[in-house]
Amino acid sequence: MKKWIAFFSQTGTEIVDIAESLGRWPDMIITNERPDHVRTINPELLSKKVFTLPNKPSLEDYYNILEGFEKEDTFISLHGWLRVMPAEICEEYTIFNGHPGLITEYPELKGKDPQIRAYQGIVEGKYKMAGAVIHKVTAGVDEGPIREVEIFNVTPSLTLDELFRTLRDRSLYMWINVIKKVLR
Repeated sequence: MKKWIAFFSQTGTEIVDIAESLGRWPDMIITNERPDHVRTINPELLSKKVFTLPNKPSLEDYYNILEGFEKEDTFISLHGWLRVMPAEICEEYTIFNGHPGLITEYPELKGKDPQIRAYQGIVEGKYKMAGAVIHKVTAGVDEGPIREVEIFNVTPSLTLDELFRTLRDRSLYMWINVIKKVLR
């Protein structure tokens, strides 16, 4: 059976929700150093072994933490991992990232916090659709081939909270499907 490693930089709640839906936890959960006042880690993760990388991990840090995981038998998922994965790691491992911006239609939503930019575009009438993708991780930010996409129609009356909630729900649905396929 493939091993699953999940990375996060924010709360880790998406990992918790996916693991509970799948009935399987990642074999390793990794986060980066962040001050407590910047984030609160989901309490469900506190009972799990979570490994921490430096805030700006080096290539050696990645290799050290991934030591013992066979490249061909390991799947890595990124859930709000706010760091660029080194090209060497991207080339050696199967890595997918969830991105809450419809970059297939609006490439300008690549990068950090696309939901806010998408919301502004919706309010201005510039975007008639929103969505999320799961893509293979490559050396470029949000540049890898798309594995899954979820699209939904929007109106200017959509609230920011509604957008966040819908993107989250669509992302969870995609992640569960992708991870089930990859790990079987």
